[in-house]
Amino acid sequence: MKSVERKTIYFETPGKQNTKILLDLVKNYAQTEGIKAVVVASTTGDTGVRATRVFKGLNVIVVSHHVGFKEPGIRELTDENHRRILDNGAKILTATHALSGVERAIRKKFGTVMPLELLAHTLRLFGEGTKVCVEITIMAADAGLIPVDEEVIAIGGTGRGADTAMVLKPATASRFFNLKIREILAKPRNS
Repeated sequence: MKSVERKTIYFETPGKQNTKILLDLVKNYAQTEGIKAVVVASTTGDTGVRATRVFKGLNVIVVSHHVGFKEPGIRELTDENHRRILDNGAKILTATHALSGVERAIRKKFGTVMPLELLAHTLRLFGEGTKVCVEITIMAADAGLIPVDEEVIAIGGTGRGADTAMVLKPATASRFFNLKIREILAKPRNS
């Protein structure tokens, strides 16, 4: 039986101070393993801009919060970062979050948790970034921005910046259970 030994980075604390180390780790892994697509979560676009510089030549998809996530009608991705991400050759996906959507409104109005949010909270047992990586991969697959028959790397974080990276075999939301988490490249130990 063949086995593979890999290095996983465990950050002592979550947060944006881990972003540079994480992006460098992912770049090296993508080059070594021939990964062609990287999906990156970015709220204001700061992490997205950094990632688009590091991953030049790859299929980079920056996934932002949906409009109104924090405040009705407000897009958190800044106009300047939006422009810079596109200028760097990446794609931007702004869409309803795959693991909340309308169910978040039901929870807020009626105080009950539905299956999607239960799934999201279960993934958070591994850390916020783990949930984010799975969610943005589903969203990018749903939008047709990444292939579902090739492994991709997803980058997420806790709050601001990037502190979690995973290798996944993507799936669309309607085929969620076909999604596979292949490797955890990095994550916070204490989240």
